Amino acid sequence: MQLLGLGIEMTALFIGFGLLIGILFGFFGMGGSFLVTPALLVVGYPASVAVGSGLAFVFGTSVIGALRHRDHGQVSYPLAAVMILGMTVGIEVGTRVVFLLVEAGSADFVISVVYVGLLVAVGLFVLRDARSDGTDVGTGRVATVVQAITLPPMVSLPGDATVSMWVILVVGWGIGILSGCLGIGGGFLLLPVMVYGFGIPTAIAAGTSILQILVSGAFGTFVYAQSNAVNISVVATLLVGSALGARIGASATLLVDEADVKGYFAVMLLAGGIVTASKQVGVAFGVAMLETMSTVLIFGTAVLVSGVIIYMSIAALRKHREHRSSLTHKLPVWLRQ
Repeated sequence: MQLLGLGIEMTALFIGFGLLIGILFGFFGMGGSFLVTPALLVVGYPASVAVGSGLAFVFGTSVIGALRHRDHGQVSYPLAAVMILGMTVGIEVGTRVVFLLVEAGSADFVISVVYVGLLVAVGLFVLRDARSDGTDVGTGRVATVVQAITLPPMVSLPGDATVSMWVILVVGWGIGILSGCLGIGGGFLLLPVMVYGFGIPTAIAAGTSILQILVSGAFGTFVYAQSNAVNISVVATLLVGSALGARIGASATLLVDEADVKGYFAVMLLAGGIVTASKQVGVAFGVAMLETMSTVLIFGTAVLVSGVIIYMSIAALRKHREHRSSLTHKLPVWLRQ
């Protein structure tokens, strides 16, 4: 039996994976392509299709998440506007690089190596900060250096931060290049850049990241679709599951402690790096076990972290209700009524 050109097993797998990615996306402010693109590479899709489909998925999930975060007041529109301008130019450059690599026959290897390097580097940085409660490499040190660049015009940001528009444009341009090359919305780079580099609160960074990803994902999808490098069947099944997951994840940001968000974020990045590296080593040396392990790990990590987010959210809700109940019992009988 086929659904949208996919077998029933693959359809169910992608819908379930989309649900998990949606939860992670709404929670971390990332489009999820940092897991979707490696997952498509792991199951055998060509690099250009994995990248293009990852960007298309980013666009679809971003619509849902952006609306949810807007409702919570977790978006900085001035920052998003400037970053989007820089990222749009960067994506065009990155996309051209990918097709040059495809022609040279080295796209899969180069994209995988860059993925591993970025995911592991950013993951270790965030993990170090989460373990040190922000006293070592957190928002203070890097943000102070960035905010010291007073090249006008300056952009006022949440958290009493002020950053030069030119700095934001250059950062957006760089992330845009990586987005076009790797099929990522840029969320796993945008979040730490805004938190550590610009010094804005994590929840607002997540919401602003999603708005930027929406625009960059739409542009990237259009560019790749022109070269028939977007698998509509895969994207559609992933989006079915992520529609619900994104709302759950966005709501969870109001319940889970910010330090926990950083820790889970680091785990996801490191897992993505390990998965991509295992896949490439398995292919290069013909070790089937490593290829199987990479498949299990990428889906298993999504299940684990999504489950933890849901569990922590439920625990926070329960604790809040118990606290309200205890306060009610301390009131005089006539006030309880």
